[in-house]
Amino acid sequence: MGSMLDTQQLAVLLKERRGDRGLRDIAQEIGNVSPATLSRIENGKMLDVETFLRLCDWLEVNPQHFIKEAQRDMLNSQALRYRIEGGQRLEGSVVVQGAKNAALPIIAASLLVSKGQTILRNVPLIRDVYAAIELARSLGVKMTLHEEDQVLVVDASNLNVSTLAERLTSSFRASVLFLAPVLQRVGNVAIETVGGCSLGKRSLDFHYRGFARLGATVSEQGENIDVSREGPLQGNYLYLDTPSHTGTENLMVAACMAQGTTIIENAALEPEIADVANFLNLMGARISGIGTGVLQIEGVSELSGVEYTIMPDRIDAGTFAMLAAATQGDIELIGAQLRHFGVARAKLEQMGVELQQEGPVIRVRRPSTLRPINITTWPYPGFATDLQPQMMALACCASGTSYIRETVFNKRFAAAQELNRMGAQIGLDGEAAVVKGPTAFVGATVEALDLRAGMALVLAGAVAEGETIIENASMIERGCSAVIRRFTQLGLTISEEREKTGVLL
Repeated sequence: MGSMLDTQQLAVLLKERRGDRGLRDIAQEIGNVSPATLSRIENGKMLDVETFLRLCDWLEVNPQHFIKEAQRDMLNSQALRYRIEGGQRLEGSVVVQGAKNAALPIIAASLLVSKGQTILRNVPLIRDVYAAIELARSLGVKMTLHEEDQVLVVDASNLNVSTLAERLTSSFRASVLFLAPVLQRVGNVAIETVGGCSLGKRSLDFHYRGFARLGATVSEQGENIDVSREGPLQGNYLYLDTPSHTGTENLMVAACMAQGTTIIENAALEPEIADVANFLNLMGARISGIGTGVLQIEGVSELSGVEYTIMPDRIDAGTFAMLAAATQGDIELIGAQLRHFGVARAKLEQMGVELQQEGPVIRVRRPSTLRPINITTWPYPGFATDLQPQMMALACCASGTSYIRETVFNKRFAAAQELNRMGAQIGLDGEAAVVKGPTAFVGATVEALDLRAGMALVLAGAVAEGETIIENASMIERGCSAVIRRFTQLGLTISEEREKTGVLL
């Protein structure tokens, strides 16, 4: 267990102590603190150590009174619900987490190393990552997670199990990414159920067809899939019917240690694909064409452990950017890269949102009324489907009618019915949504039906009048780290109710 500063309790005591007196009077009484700083503290935002100690002296309270244990036992507990009090303008800075969609395939790919250790930095502390760590451990891999530093040390020397445990694979879809490394290391791999968000049809057939074209034998009995190889995999020409990022990553990993040359055509273009490829190349793989739709992979006999820093999460950054826009706030995204946004940047700017890159920081502001928008989700560099629910919530805040077309997942409009419970006017017609704004959101009890839909509800709750209760909040934890801490430090009044499960996930 770690510790953290309870900024909400500090804010409550400050408000109680000052009563009806103005912040300027209190600032003068405390000394060496500005009214603006006191205002930020009353909104539950972070403060420097010197000001914190000075305030404790004024409140006549021991600083330890505000130190509480931070909950890290995520796998044995789950967030039942979040409670949000909306209506505040959010401002300040937030650190963008490591990319979920890069971390998971990189963790899986690190199992290719048969000798030595791999050190991964900027690992997002999310439920899917914890599940991936447990899955690796069940295969005989030594995984050491240093949470305070967000560092994961992987030693796969003793990987000796070929069956991916159903109790783990059923909890997150990225478990499919363990197929290729286990197949390469052990010679066969079996999987039964793949979990994750319910987003409609997401066939894994092209994963298995790709393995077969590389020389593997694939057998299927009901939901059980067994993939095996008699000898080394053989390089071949592979074509993806759709540019799937998990399909590209799985086949890229499988081909790294296949004999000869593999060509993957119509490969996905997401920045996370390049991050995985760069990681593999650092380990000794020979992948060219990175960042293009055609990858060429020259097989090698072995890979070595390395130290690697995972890229920032563009979906996390985009979500916080939309949060700033919705609350007419001013937020700095620490560690984010605007070049990763793709079309999302252009669409936000069309709505009237200002995005400015200053070194490793993106400043996001919304100075005026939001304009309506038309978007069509498409594989990168098109508008990311993982940002579509959040954009739907933001479009509710715009003055006019917005049109959203979803072409990637046929069940990606789960957020619409929940947003309508909060006062939105969203009409659905097949793969299209019509959003009429502006919406005066009103707090309600809603449910996070999937990860991104849950983030859309957080955004709506931030601008809603009254209290919003988000049930099934563990869905949000699948891909968003330190939810309470990061949103609180921006001024959002948000709390959680957790439950000890006693079992994994």
